[in-house]
Amino acid sequence: MTGAAAPAPAARPRFAGRVAVVVVYTAAMCMNGLDSTIVNPALFTIAEDFGRPVSAANAVETAFLVGLALGLPVAGWLGDRYGVKRVFLTALAGFTLASALCAAASGLGTLSAARAVQGVAGGLLTPVGMTLLFRAFAPHERAGLGKVLIVPTALMPALGPPLGGFLTEHLSWHWLFLVNVPIGAAAVLTGLLGLPAGEEERAGRFDTAGFLLATPGLALLTYALGFGPAHGWSSPGVATAGVLGLLLLCAAVRHQLRTDDPLVDLRLLADRVFGAATWLALLTSAALMGALFVFPLLHQAALGGSALDAGLSVFPEAIGLMAASQVVDRLLPRIGPRRLAVPALLLAALVLAALAAPGVGGNAWAVRALMFGIGLILGTAVLTLQIAGFADVPPPAMGRAMGLFTIVRTLGGALGIAATAALVGVLAEDGTHAAEPGPYRAALLLTAVLVAAGTLVAARLPREAPGPPPD
Repeated sequence: MTGAAAPAPAARPRFAGRVAVVVVYTAAMCMNGLDSTIVNPALFTIAEDFGRPVSAANAVETAFLVGLALGLPVAGWLGDRYGVKRVFLTALAGFTLASALCAAASGLGTLSAARAVQGVAGGLLTPVGMTLLFRAFAPHERAGLGKVLIVPTALMPALGPPLGGFLTEHLSWHWLFLVNVPIGAAAVLTGLLGLPAGEEERAGRFDTAGFLLATPGLALLTYALGFGPAHGWSSPGVATAGVLGLLLLCAAVRHQLRTDDPLVDLRLLADRVFGAATWLALLTSAALMGALFVFPLLHQAALGGSALDAGLSVFPEAIGLMAASQVVDRLLPRIGPRRLAVPALLLAALVLAALAAPGVGGNAWAVRALMFGIGLILGTAVLTLQIAGFADVPPPAMGRAMGLFTIVRTLGGALGIAATAALVGVLAEDGTHAAEPGPYRAALLLTAVLVAAGTLVAARLPREAPGPPPD
């Protein structure tokens, strides 16, 4: 990592402490990852229950994304200032309480407000949780973490639509949130008893100017990306939020590069490996979330499938993601990040393009095979860059690096959904919906292009996997 020399590595927690870290991290991130997509199939039902139009129900998802944008920028500083364990468990408790409030909501406004609180807590959980996990394991041990990382970051978002459809159809939409409560309570208790305290790094002064620029900038841009496809990019609220958000973020970038203690340390992107991994996270997240957004719509609007069928159509991708963790565990130490990521990205682009081919969407077994391939191949690339990107990040910079990485990855997902939704809207005859598969196939091809572009960035990854420190 460029910059000042790294201090001597901190002592790793004992075996029991590591087990507690893995268990609590996995439980918390599974809830967070699942909640990013599980509500999508229930929006029609939620709108009907509250007597509101479906377009209004989109506020439930957008509130969650805006909350994420509010929590992400301050996560790294809070972890350094108050301790990673304390911030992580506080955020986990807040997420669990907000889930209970969502389940008990009596109106759309109350539900959206509780979802925003969930989002803020989730924005803190992700980077702080990864910091906790990566501090517990040395760089050469992290390839084996693929089995842990793949579950919350990629598997849970893929499982969200079918699980959400099942719970809504057979129980009620309230159960989308109730399932979090016992899991979250057990995880908090386990964390209080088992998580190692660790030696925290000294936090710099709080970057108030950066906070006042970056946080509303990210929130406004996320709001515009969330409501743009449904309400129109030229509508006053969306256009104003988008332009103001971009202006604030430009000012935030300028400020972050000039201050000594930035809220979001953009200078970390100057590191060859971490910078490449972070930009790859943006591209792959945009492609994955865009594909998960577009294909269920293709299945419903153009091919006549039900909401539950649409959710189940992407389920094989989750199985592929589970297999990807085994691939990375075995191949990354042998062939290195670059030689694993570049072919995986090229193959993933071809699979996404094949999914957009005429006639494929109507063949159930072809769809299942291709979805499994997307999960296996793209999941391999995502895990590889996530592990390789942090191999040389020293402990003092880990919290800030995790915060920056997570912000970029989350924004990438929002951009992917917005870009594919906008392309479908532009190509559709009425500008908002499409009854023909053509616009959806074009959007899937866009996701393939994003993944293919990632191969140029992946060439900056190192050839060799991180090895154990010298004796």
